[in-house]
Amino acid sequence: MPLIPLHDANPRLYIRAHYVTIALILINALIFISQLGIGDGQRFDAVAGYAVVPARFFDGLEVPVGIAGVSSPLTLITHQFLHADWAHLAFNMLFLWVFGDNVEDALGHVRFVVFFLLCGVAGGLAQSIVEPESVTPVIGASGAISGVLGGYLVLYPRARLLVLAFLMIPLRLPALLVIGTFFAQDLLWGLTNAPAALGTAVWAHIGGFIAGAVLVVFMRNPRVPLWHKPPSPW
Repeated sequence: MPLIPLHDANPRLYIRAHYVTIALILINALIFISQLGIGDGQRFDAVAGYAVVPARFFDGLEVPVGIAGVSSPLTLITHQFLHADWAHLAFNMLFLWVFGDNVEDALGHVRFVVFFLLCGVAGGLAQSIVEPESVTPVIGASGAISGVLGGYLVLYPRARLLVLAFLMIPLRLPALLVIGTFFAQDLLWGLTNAPAALGTAVWAHIGGFIAGAVLVVFMRNPRVPLWHKPPSPW
């Protein structure tokens, strides 16, 4: 990942605190921590029934006997709160921390919850439609958080971000460039099938991003303008 976001110069204007963003981070972290004490095989069984498995939607694949789980439609929600490892969790929660508060500010607490979940659903559906025969479980909040990025881009394309380039170079760049780079990378990987080798559900990112960019237009507080340039101390 060439750019890692660390902070944005974009103060909240409509809410006092970003309770939902903080709650989502805590919930994801607690669910992951709760799985640490079990072996790999048991952990796979513990998440398999709650992950999105495209073949369950399109090929009638059943969850193996003895594995707890939920119905296929519900996995579009539950998969958003499962992560493969510490790095997967940490990067997702970092992005949510940096970008989530301003999108929550623009939508309000309740609508942000709905927005987040809908973006995750869109991501899970997109991955399933592109790879309908796949039996690989899809987990993670990446689709939902990509939706947050899409929403942020539509709201604040000119906000200034502090990012770490190539793990060592601090830069201040506009959100349009940073988020645009992430989306372009995902689109390139999706069109070239690179994620097959990387183990990344990149179409979940793409589907979530597009959903977020569209939904935020209709779900935002009417007082919040689109394409806004927030005051920046940088």
